[in-house]
Amino acid sequence: MDFAHLLKPDAPSDAPLFEQIRSALIEAVRTGSLPAGTRLPTVRDLAGQLGLAVNTVARAYRELEAGGVVETRGRFGTFVASADPAEATMTQAASAFVAAARSVGLSKPEALRYLDAAFDSPGA
Repeated sequence: MDFAHLLKPDAPSDAPLFEQIRSALIEAVRTGSLPAGTRLPTVRDLAGQLGLAVNTVARAYRELEAGGVVETRGRFGTFVASADPAEATMTQAASAFVAAARSVGLSKPEALRYLDAAFDSPGA
């Protein structure tokens, strides 16, 4: 698999390089380009393929692992996790949102107005 092409950072982007790699990998997992169980290159190998510092790729991998997108299996390497990367995060966030809305007495339609406004705001 051509990871360098799949995860190539966009030089003109304002986003930090580790964030570009993290986002590209998440997108590849969500679209099925990187199916669950796919073994990723080592940090050193991917850094070499992309022409980046090892620490940049290592940070992207650490954040992906913390988010449950990838899992490290010791000396066997880093693999795409078997779960949808958004599933656990969004389930937890949705539960917290519902709890907050209920605590201030909002109905579902009233609470969804806040969610819609947040999605439509320029900073979102």
